[in-house]
Amino acid sequence: MPSLRHSGGATTDHSTDTVLTSVLDAARESILAVGWRRSTLTDVARRAGVSRMTIYRRWPDMGALGREVMTREWTSAPGVGVEPTGTPLRQVVGAVTATARTLRRNELFAKILAVDPELLLPYLLDRRGRTQDALLTGLEAGIADGQRDGSIRAGDPVLMARAVLLAAQGFVFSAGTMTDRDGPDVDDLDAELGALVERYLAP
Repeated sequence: MPSLRHSGGATTDHSTDTVLTSVLDAARESILAVGWRRSTLTDVARRAGVSRMTIYRRWPDMGALGREVMTREWTSAPGVGVEPTGTPLRQVVGAVTATARTLRRNELFAKILAVDPELLLPYLLDRRGRTQDALLTGLEAGIADGQRDGSIRAGDPVLMARAVLLAAQGFVFSAGTMTDRDGPDVDDLDAELGALVERYLAP
């Protein structure tokens, strides 16, 4: 993920990176406690132990700060990314299923989906976010590697990565609608996601 750099001056007793981390951590705590829409920059400043101006110099509103929190959370969560073993095809399949599982179980994602789901709609209907772009970059590289060693079929890696991500997003956002008390559970669905991606990419 891109490094976070503060546009204002550092405080006298904290480094810039420490202040940034404190603010992002405080914003995460606030969202988990009361939801995104009920969180304010004033509350975040209080939780982080910094002045409001320290926050306003970088983030004009809670929306901008929240988006940075989401990017940090979901691009660095354990389980997100390409698995290090197997053929490139197996790595991509493993990465997609592990990422879907990790994001779905992430407490920040679950809180936003439960309390403020409309905030995620733009990333499904209107535009890509930085997390989606980061995932696409990893998928494109993995698919290109697989094409070079023959484990993934020929085709445009950019187009193929986007098709895989579109499919996987349904398993992240809507898996709960496709589970039943006596029927498939999310682990069953994750196995099907892996089969779907593997058969789509295999030669």
